[in-house]
Amino acid sequence: MKNNDISILGSGLIGSLLSIYLRKRGLDVHMYEKRADNRKSAYKEEGRSINMALSDRGWKALEDLGLTEKVKPLTIPMYGRKIHDEHGKTTFIPYGKEGQAIYSISRGKFNQLLIDEAEAAGVNLHFEHKIEDVSLKDNTLLVSNPEASHQKIHSEVIIGSDGAYSALRNAMLKQVRFDYKQEYISHGYKELTIPATESGEFAMDPNALHIWPRGSFMLIALPNPDKSFTCTLFLPFEGKRVCFENIRDEKDVEGVFKTYFDDAFELMPNLSKEYFTNPTAALINIECFPWMQGKSLLIGDASHAMVPFYGQGMNCGFEDCYILDKLINKFGTNAWELVFAKFQKVRKPDTDAICQLAMENFEEMKNAVSDPKFQIRKKIEAKLHNLYPLDWIPLYTMVTFSDMPYSEAYAQGKLQESIMDRVMADPLITQNWDKLDYEDIIDQMDKAKAV
Repeated sequence: MKNNDISILGSGLIGSLLSIYLRKRGLDVHMYEKRADNRKSAYKEEGRSINMALSDRGWKALEDLGLTEKVKPLTIPMYGRKIHDEHGKTTFIPYGKEGQAIYSISRGKFNQLLIDEAEAAGVNLHFEHKIEDVSLKDNTLLVSNPEASHQKIHSEVIIGSDGAYSALRNAMLKQVRFDYKQEYISHGYKELTIPATESGEFAMDPNALHIWPRGSFMLIALPNPDKSFTCTLFLPFEGKRVCFENIRDEKDVEGVFKTYFDDAFELMPNLSKEYFTNPTAALINIECFPWMQGKSLLIGDASHAMVPFYGQGMNCGFEDCYILDKLINKFGTNAWELVFAKFQKVRKPDTDAICQLAMENFEEMKNAVSDPKFQIRKKIEAKLHNLYPLDWIPLYTMVTFSDMPYSEAYAQGKLQESIMDRVMADPLITQNWDKLDYEDIIDQMDKAKAV
């Protein structure tokens, strides 16, 4: 039996970042990972998207640890959505004001960098160590590894950053009055690739997130530094004419892509091989409470796994680490239960809000973005923000380009949505949108806030 100050379960993006934070506070930090060290071979993580979208909340935590300049070379800025219609015509919708971007980054390379930084900071890394069980009565981990089948390790503090299928959360599930809800959505996803051209260049605009919205399904593509694009196909598992269940051979794959994503199909020479080689993964939303039991805490996806349609999973997890560190700074390392209680109290309303927004954004991405009225709606909101930057902030801007609490952004977004619904109800809005009385819209907003 060993004694550790802090044991972190999971060496993914959140666990690695958190371990750096805690090590910088002089704590004895041990990080346990069931997989082998992914720095020693080609990065593989079945069923996980290999591209992330890094935005302001994530950058804030990285800057706090002095990692910004090391991470930047791994990223490509995406300044907006590029919408592809069924005829190959594209429309660009900026994410925010000029210069505002979200950043495409490879999960694998990013994770490797953070593990290197954790190791350099003095974190004790334990790969191929699977958590078989957690005893919350005495904070003991039951661990199996290649050398020992069942090793008991005592830890003063245990933090579960071990994702949607967390071993620590499974232990908490056995406790009295632990609320837990998981929901799989009807869609799954599959990773595909648009390689660089024969001349070694990007096949499409590299500074945009490309979307092919098709009602009940969609394709997206994010750029990579090697000039390829990582594509993600989102389809219903079953029931619809176009679904994973109905794609059984190469002819089916080609038929779907030629019909609905023809301009992408022309750029995907390895489509059929990748389609049948790469796994089809599920999408899950998880809510639970409480996140703590004594000196044990759930963080990141372990406490609030969300669907990926707002690009905030990683950013939200990094913000978890930032907020937790500030609470440790305030209350000290001798008051873990107080720190954890404060953390879950302040954070739970915000993670509930972003999980809900992620579910709602799925409908927007696969349906609304291709509607010309949606594009006009975005232009009206952008103009309102430009004219009245403090009175009208688009929801996407509040979530992505600020650190406003997600719950506040959600509430303000709902107010603005109700006003915009009324504006867009005008049957002549497509012709008259640029002649609107914008001051009147702001007055409506003020009255709505007062109520």
